[in-house]
Amino acid sequence: MTDRTSLKVGLIGADIQLSKTPAMHMREGEAHGIDYSYELMDINCRGLSESALPALLDEAEAKGFAGVNITHPFKQLVIPLLNDLSDDARMLGAVNTVVFHDGRRTGHNTDWYGFYESFKRGLPDAKRDRALLIGAGGAGVAVAHAALKLEIARLDIYDQDVKRAEQLADKLNARFGDGRAFAVDAPETSMPHADGLIHATPMGMPAHPGMPVRDDLINPRHWVADIVYMPLVTALLAAAMSKGCQTLPGGGMAVFQAVGAFRLFSGQEPDPVRMSAHFKELCADENVASTA
Repeated sequence: MTDRTSLKVGLIGADIQLSKTPAMHMREGEAHGIDYSYELMDINCRGLSESALPALLDEAEAKGFAGVNITHPFKQLVIPLLNDLSDDARMLGAVNTVVFHDGRRTGHNTDWYGFYESFKRGLPDAKRDRALLIGAGGAGVAVAHAALKLEIARLDIYDQDVKRAEQLADKLNARFGDGRAFAVDAPETSMPHADGLIHATPMGMPAHPGMPVRDDLINPRHWVADIVYMPLVTALLAAAMSKGCQTLPGGGMAVFQAVGAFRLFSGQEPDPVRMSAHFKELCADENVASTA
C-alpha cells in the first residue's frame, strides 16, 4: 500500500478526448483522500504520429507520473519500450497500464479482467457454445482470453489481418487446449452458427464510424457485446437492440479495467460499485448535454 497524498497519471492514445477514464480515476482518488490528476495525451490533438510513443512515455515520466493507461493504437507497440511485464501482460502480449517505479516501467493488462467482470454481470445467462470475436489487436487478445475464461466453448476470430487472427487462435489453443479457438475468413462464416458476437475494434467510435458486421447477419437469438463505450450505444448495439438481442455495452469493461488500473497506480483498493455509479452519472450527463 502506498501513502500518496497526490498522484499524477495519464492516458496515451488516439481520439481519446471523450474518455470517461480520467473522471472515474479522479473521483475515486478523491474518495481516498488523494489529490489525483489525470492527463490526456492524445496524438490526434497534438498532431503526432504513432512514432511519438517513446517521447510521450518519456514526457510522462519527466512529469512525475505514477504511470499511464495505454489505449489504441499502442497496446502492443508499447511493449518494447518497457522494462518488465506482469504475468497477464506477458501472456496476452498487450498492455493497457504502465506503472513507473524506481526508474523502471512495468506493463500490466487489466482489460481482460474488465471484460470478464462486465460479461459476468451483464450477460450471466448467455449461451456460450460458440461466439465470434471481431478484432485480434491489443484489446482483442485480452477479450479473447476473457471469453475462454468465461467458458465460451468455441471462439471464432475474425480480423482484417488474417495472420494476426491465426496467431491469436494458436496462442489461445496452446493456453486453453486444442479446439477452443479458430481463425475465420469472414464474419459470414461464423455468425449463422454463433450464439453471440464480441466486437473489439475501434469501429463505432466517432473517428471510426460504421458497423463491424452487416446488419442482416445479426439474428434475434444472438447476444452482442461491444467494447466501445464512446458512444455507449454504438451502431452495432443499436442494430442488435432493434432486433431484440441481448446486448452488453462497453461501459462495464471500461469501469472494471479502470478499477484494476486505479489499484496499480495508487496502491489503494477501489470501490467498483462507487466507480460504476460514477460512470453511469457521466453517461447521463453526456446524454443530457447532447439533447440540450
